[in-house]
Amino acid sequence: QVQAVESGGGLVQTGGSLRLSCGASGDTFNNEVMGWFREAPGKAREFVAAISVNGNLEGYADSVKGRFAISRDNANNTVVLEMNNLKVEDTAFYYCAAKRTTDWSTFSSIMEYIDWGLGTQVTVSS
Repeated sequence: QVQAVESGGGLVQTGGSLRLSCGASGDTFNNEVMGWFREAPGKAREFVAAISVNGNLEGYADSVKGRFAISRDNANNTVVLEMNNLKVEDTAFYYCAAKRTTDWSTFSSIMEYIDWGLGTQVTVSS
C-alpha cells in the first residue's frame, strides 16, 4: 500500500511551467506503476501520465504529450510531473496514485489505480 502526498501546484500564466511532486510512503512504492490524473471543475477525473516500476516506460494523454514529462526516484519514493507550456485548459486538481497491478497495458485506466493522494491545485491564467 502507498500513501501519496502531492505538492507543487499553484497559479501560473499561460506558457509557464510548474513541477508537481508526489511523495509516497509505504514499502511497496518501488513495485508500483505510478500515475498522475487531473480533475477540472464539472469534469470527470482523467488520465495525464504514468510511469512504469523502473521508469523505463512512460505514457501520456494526447493533450499533454510533448509538454509534460513524468519521472520517478525510487530511492526517495518520489514521482515528479514536469509541466511546460501550460494552457488554460490544464487548470485542474492534480492527483497522484498507485496502480493496483504492474500490467502496463492498462496504464491509462483510472479504474486500475488505488491509493490516491488528496491532490494539488494547478491554475493557469490567460
